[in-house]
This record gives sequence, C-alpha cells and structure tokens, in this order.
Amino acid sequence: MTSRSVASADVLMRRGRAFEIFTLGWNVVGVVVLAILASTSSSVALLGFGLDSLIEIVASTVVLWELAGTGEARQRVALRLIGVAFLLLAAYLLVQSSVALLSGHHATPSVAGIVWTGVTALVMFILAAGKARTGRALGNPVLVTEGRVTFIDGVLAVTVLLGVVFDLGFGWWWADPIAGYVIVYYAIREAVHVFRPGEVAP
Repeated sequence: MTSRSVASADVLMRRGRAFEIFTLGWNVVGVVVLAILASTSSSVALLGFGLDSLIEIVASTVVLWELAGTGEARQRVALRLIGVAFLLLAAYLLVQSSVALLSGHHATPSVAGIVWTGVTALVMFILAAGKARTGRALGNPVLVTEGRVTFIDGVLAVTVLLGVVFDLGFGWWWADPIAGYVIVYYAIREAVHVFRPGEVAP
C-alpha cells in the first residue's frame, strides 16, 4: 500500500469515527428528549423511537470499537447483544401498541414531537449516506451495515412523524400505535439480519 493510500485510508477512518461519534451524541440527546415527549404525550410511537435510539447508541459504540481494531470475537458478541435488544424492543412495543389499540388509548400529540422527529429524520438520512460511502471506500462491512441501521432510524422517524401529524391534524388516535407496529416490524427485521445476515436483503 502506498503512502498516499495509507493517508487516504486514515482520512476515511477518521471520517467514519466522526460519523459514529455524531450519531452517538445525537441519540444520547434524543433518548432524553423522546423520554420527556413520550411521558408528556403518552405516545407509544415516541416511546418506541426513544428505545430504538438506545439501540442505535449501542450500535454506534460497537462500530467505534471495531474501527479501533478491538477484534472480531468482541464484535460478534456485541452484534448479538444488539440483536437481542431489537427483539426485546419488538416484544415490548408489540404489547404496548396492542394494548393502546384495543383500549382506544388517545395520545396527546405535540408540535415538539413533530419538530424533533422531522429534524432527526433529516439528520439520520444524511449520516446514513455518509456512512455508506465511507464504509464502501474503506471496504468495511461493519460501517456499511451500521449505516443501514441509521437509514432505518430515519425511516422510523418519518413513520413516527406521520403518526403524530395524523393524530394532531386529523384526530386519528390509532395512527400512534400503528406507527409502533411499524417499529416492531423493523426491529424484528434487524434482529434477523444480525442473527441470520443471509436471510435479509441489504
């Protein structure tokens, strides 16, 4: 490898770490914000998105370990823990969304929830694109895969945003637990991807 190639790889590695550190920081703040919003609005979707942010924190930490060269064995254990966390999230939200739907639970949607999820969706899509490009340039499948998780976070943010907007604008109270079901689907899908990567298309 030439000195120019080494320098280019170092730049890409620093860029990959920067993406993960920013993602980590955003989600740490997001967990606090979403916990407050979910508590004040009794929104199943916002609560589920907050729990998903916790999983993204773990995923970013895993990638930072991997980029630091901590070893494949530790990486495999950490990825399996992420898979278990996704399954626990799916089980919890499945129960919560079902109870909310069957009992006719009405959340109290807020403008703050709309603003946060909207901005988060934009940020996650930008980060996902950056991680995908950097991971491919590095030939690092872990960074590419985590970029995919970040993209899904953006999709979930849009889903939660629509649920809150429909509830606030049209009084469709059932949109909130339905958004929770969407998170359940993606959580199970990501768990399968972790445990059986060949069974889920990238």
